[in-house]
Amino acid sequence: MDASALHTPVMLERTLELLAPAIEGAAAAGRTPVVVDGTLGMGGHTEALLAAHPTLVVAGIDRDPDAIRLAGARLARFGDRFRPVRATYDRIDLAVEAAGAAAADGILLDLGVSSLQLDAADRGFAYAKDAPLDMRMGQDGDVTAATILAERSARELARLFREYGDEKLADRYARAIVAAREEAPIDTSKRLVDILQAATPRALSNQGHPAKRVFQALRIEVNQELAILERTMPAAIGALAQDGRLVVLAYQSLEDRIVKRALQAASSSTAPLDLPAELPEHAPQLRLLVKGAELADEAERAANPRSAPVRLRAAQRIRPASLAPTTGEPS
Repeated sequence: MDASALHTPVMLERTLELLAPAIEGAAAAGRTPVVVDGTLGMGGHTEALLAAHPTLVVAGIDRDPDAIRLAGARLARFGDRFRPVRATYDRIDLAVEAAGAAAADGILLDLGVSSLQLDAADRGFAYAKDAPLDMRMGQDGDVTAATILAERSARELARLFREYGDEKLADRYARAIVAAREEAPIDTSKRLVDILQAATPRALSNQGHPAKRVFQALRIEVNQELAILERTMPAAIGALAQDGRLVVLAYQSLEDRIVKRALQAASSSTAPLDLPAELPEHAPQLRLLVKGAELADEAERAANPRSAPVRLRAAQRIRPASLAPTTGEPS
């Protein structure tokens, strides 16, 4: 299977543009520049980075062994300039260590489900394909979408669909699932889709696929995506070298909210309001590189529909890590 044929990297040129100054600055200073691709996927962003910067080392993190294998084959021509790390992407420390560095000049997080997982018919991520309801990105652990549907109460399922899927029919769908599982297990995507379609009022049947938000909520819960992202943001900020840059691509509002909050906090002064002068340790850690969140342009959205919901945010470290306060705040 050819990884390059499976995946079109989102906002590739903009990502390269934002990371380039940090990479080039490290190289100009006589250091081997290091980038952590926290969400390696099929390796598209990493391939472009390695091709553009001949001395760059990229440590790529992914929890999915299939992604590690396919990306590794795609990137084999770069030799040990590519360092694969099988882990969840909050383990930025493992990637920096694998690259043989003390800090990263660039960190990229391309969040959400990868093309490999969406297109794999046997993984259960896509509601348009009948498959076992698995949804584990790393293919390990005991919790699958099917076990959640089998074990959670109607109240718990409704909360899950509301909070992680913003599903207006959460209670209705949860009751339908609990009733249906009394008759037979809900262990395939087609069976779940059929249940959701049957529970959808006819007046709302033309307002998008009824399974979209439920599948999103289940995927997030199975993989603990938001909890991992909450840990990842301070880890990524703390791992940046001086003048290092962080680029994050988020595809849904829950992710983007976590990213926005972390970047805003790290780019704000922590000095008390009554302090006559700002001390160095209270100065912002980061400088935001884009205003708000950038979107893919019309041409990219037309060519690659998966880029339509993306929100890109980026920042640069401007305060040396040695000036971090001792209160547990990420450096």
